[in-house]
Amino acid sequence: MSRPEKAFDIPEDWDRRGLPAWTYFNEELFELEKQVLFRERWQLACHVSDVAEPGQYVTFDIAGERAIIVRGRDGVIRAFHNVCRHRGSRVVADERGQCRAAMICPFHGWAYNLDGTLRGVAHPQTLPDLDPKEMGLKPVELETWHGFVFIRFVPSEQPPVAQILARHEAEIAPYRAETFVPTKDGFWTSTSPVNWKSVRDVDNEGYHVAIAHPGLHDLYGRGYYDEPFVDGSSRSFAAFNDGPARFWSVRAYQNLLPEVTSLPETHRRAWLYIGLFPNAVLSFYPDSVMFYQEIPISPTETVIRSAAYRHAEESRELRVARYLSGRIDQITSEEDMQLTIWSNEATLSSGYEGILLSDLEYGVRTHHDHLRKAIPVFDAEQEPEPGTLAAVNARLSETGTGTG
Repeated sequence: MSRPEKAFDIPEDWDRRGLPAWTYFNEELFELEKQVLFRERWQLACHVSDVAEPGQYVTFDIAGERAIIVRGRDGVIRAFHNVCRHRGSRVVADERGQCRAAMICPFHGWAYNLDGTLRGVAHPQTLPDLDPKEMGLKPVELETWHGFVFIRFVPSEQPPVAQILARHEAEIAPYRAETFVPTKDGFWTSTSPVNWKSVRDVDNEGYHVAIAHPGLHDLYGRGYYDEPFVDGSSRSFAAFNDGPARFWSVRAYQNLLPEVTSLPETHRRAWLYIGLFPNAVLSFYPDSVMFYQEIPISPTETVIRSAAYRHAEESRELRVARYLSGRIDQITSEEDMQLTIWSNEATLSSGYEGILLSDLEYGVRTHHDHLRKAIPVFDAEQEPEPGTLAAVNARLSETGTGTG
């Protein structure tokens, strides 16, 4: 088989095996993943336009953590643990909304200013004197990159988002994603009965596009390729097929998409994807930008969360093009969901002996390598005995067994 021509070299002797089957359903591993992969690493929460005005907020939950992202009266976007300092209730319960003067806990009415400081409490005479800053909401680390808002619940040695994604900076800048605004659809979620890694395994390679996604293949043809994960990020690029399209939505999209002259010619008729390890993807289209991510609920249940954003000054042609690209994406997502279910359920079969990766699936391999580096027990072919996984992982960490 000839190797795809890419801007990277695939080792001749690379290990084509994937992760062991047990890693897709082990409860102890899932608990370790929650800490190492989701609490200690940057998570994509929203876009700056979701909190455009003072008092606007978005909530974000993952791995037992919950956050509020809110814009203050000073225009600064901040993130806090969505945990009242009184009894631990959620301070705000909705996915998104607008506060006037303060965030007020629905349990006992404790109120917090938009900068997180404690504003007031019910029946203050029944409590000791409370310092507004000391008893304010606990902050969560926050960073923005080209308009996308990232948070990190637990400090770690992971670099800043801007450093992780620095190699993509020049390519992303012309999109001016920070100027985009939300579509009327808001945040979209769906739940699938699979391990979150099964979703990543499907999404991290385009080898299956020609067979499994006829509409997407109609749009791309052979103009699609994936690049590996390197130091926490990946890149995939898809130039449109110049030939006549078979599907009406693809044909209409190709014909109606206007020239977005702010983009380089190479990107005016192409889709670009930037992956952020472990579980998020940023999509950059001529007509829109979006993100999607996996929110693990249990070893066998995952929520897929996404949102799309449009040009602030959107012409009629761009609006129609955005509708058509969204339609293509939706069909593709439905097709991928079935593939993840089939792939995931195979890990429980007595006939399952692992996978054999193609050169075109090197993105899957390098994502797995990132997992092995973060949690070395992923390298264990045999499932650790119950109650021993954390100790086995610690021992492998000390001996440097994890690959990367």
